[in-house]
Amino acid sequence: MRGVTVRLMLLDTASLYFRAYFGVPESVKAMDGTPVNAVRGLLEFIDRLVRDHRPTHLVACMDADWRPRWRVDLIPSYKAHRVAEEHASGPDEEEVPDTLAPQVPVIEAVLDALGIARVGVAGYEADDVIGTFTARADGPVDIVTGDRDLYQLVDDARGVRVLYPLKGVGTLQITDESVLREKYGVDGPGYADLALLRGDPSDGLPGVPGIGEKTAAKLLAEFGDLAGIMAAVDDPKARLTPSQRKRLTEARPYVEVAPKVVKVADDVPVPEVDTALPRAPRNPAGLTELAAHWNLGGSLERLLTTLRA
Repeated sequence: MRGVTVRLMLLDTASLYFRAYFGVPESVKAMDGTPVNAVRGLLEFIDRLVRDHRPTHLVACMDADWRPRWRVDLIPSYKAHRVAEEHASGPDEEEVPDTLAPQVPVIEAVLDALGIARVGVAGYEADDVIGTFTARADGPVDIVTGDRDLYQLVDDARGVRVLYPLKGVGTLQITDESVLREKYGVDGPGYADLALLRGDPSDGLPGVPGIGEKTAAKLLAEFGDLAGIMAAVDDPKARLTPSQRKRLTEARPYVEVAPKVVKVADDVPVPEVDTALPRAPRNPAGLTELAAHWNLGGSLERLLTTLRA
């Protein structure tokens, strides 16, 4: 549309439906008694996000592989603690609440019937799909996620922000470079180096022992980036304490492989999809059937009203 700025919204879908699952009571059920709290909660999230932030285009980004082998090969502890015990000796499956897992195919079917673009790529996480769409965007991008790893994509010059839910999606932290500098002392790309150095127990990243968030931020301020810090390790004149130099030297094998694990991929082979926000359902009959079977009620109706508007 001539004269209309394309504003792309990218959803870290699993992050949002997990929040919906824990934020909406399990007493919200389909007619057969199956909980649909994550389904309805996600629809309400999308409705609120579209109303409040007015994207022209939207993609629900999916985890086709939540723990890619290429990341695990580099750092075996990557997300290892999240592997469901019963699958520990076979293919990795993420530990998901028993009443959430059956809702995921319903979420996918409803998004497809609505005509909301849904993209996952084999061998990659949703973060990587988000990184690729962000890299290709030629307008502002709002990334909606409860995962701070995506702070590394924040870029004021390109209009890339992270909308981080504090309470549902009604209260969001609008994360731009000023917020990152205030909270962490770094910009977007610097956040990836910060996370790598301090480690992240939630992702199984060990970090550099003895280098916490504040020390990592000071080192990045002093030496610019991870490469600058490691160059300083080899420079006897660089202003590093003996303990910092020792710790970074001992952690060199980790530091050499961790950037590929921590940094979001931006070259994922995403399929060609229509990302425009639909005004009407792609499959009205199918959506009506899904709504009746799963008791989607007002959650779906409100979203449809918002899309029509």
